Amino acid sequence: MADSASASTIVTFADGATAGDGIVVRVASSPEGAILVVDATPFHPVDHTWPDQPGDSGVVSFQSTEAVVVDAVMAAVNDGGELAIGADIPVKRGAEGWTWLVAHRLAGDVPADLVPGATVHLSVDADRRAGLSRGHTACHLASLALDLAVADLWRKDPGTDALGNPDFEGRANQSSRIHQDGAVDEYRLGKSLRKAGFDTEAFGATLGDREAAINAQLAAWVASGAPSSILTDGPTITDRRTWRCSLPEGTAEILCGGTHAASLAEFSSITVMLDLSDPQLLVMTTTAVPA
Repeated sequence: MADSASASTIVTFADGATAGDGIVVRVASSPEGAILVVDATPFHPVDHTWPDQPGDSGVVSFQSTEAVVVDAVMAAVNDGGELAIGADIPVKRGAEGWTWLVAHRLAGDVPADLVPGATVHLSVDADRRAGLSRGHTACHLASLALDLAVADLWRKDPGTDALGNPDFEGRANQSSRIHQDGAVDEYRLGKSLRKAGFDTEAFGATLGDREAAINAQLAAWVASGAPSSILTDGPTITDRRTWRCSLPEGTAEILCGGTHAASLAEFSSITVMLDLSDPQLLVMTTTAVPA
């Protein structure tokens, strides 16, 4: 067995899988706990460069042994066998001489019989995954509704979003944190956004109206029951994935490495709250209620 994985991890979460078998290719230790790498996994890992959706949790079982997976994270190994985890990865994706992997953080030590070459069964916490998937879909829909609700406040062309509206999300978003059935997004309303042509004063003066417009749009989209899916360019963790939702106004496609609901019929409602306590920082809290 070579010191490094010979190929990027095959992932099945884009198809909605929450269980599957894999062959152990590497076990390691880290300051945060034991690490398990397999050739194929249904676990979605948190992205170390844009950590919006948390990694999956669950269990991995081998014969009579079972280990708890507390998190799934990105990892990379170089041609010399050096393994880097999460934020410690020193290169960008696609860097020559590196292979990209999904690492499973285990609670406690790696069981003695969990060794390279062993076949294991991986099971994701399906209820948590479903909540995160709804949260991620709701997050994208809320951003599209926000773009539409503030479209009249641009004096210059900022570029367009996935529905062809002025791209406030792309210009102003500085962080996004997804949780089960919701998300919190922060947007910087500073000098650079004003120079880009956005009327921040008018936005602040009409904040309540903008929030109402977003929620009305979200209610209409939920009522449509539109299909939602993930398109993939290939089966590995490095292949590009795109979220697609066929809304009444048109089909939206957004590059996205996360997981999503299969249909807007999975929601009873999606609503947002806008907070502008700091006039230079908009906080949008999105809440989804499952059907």
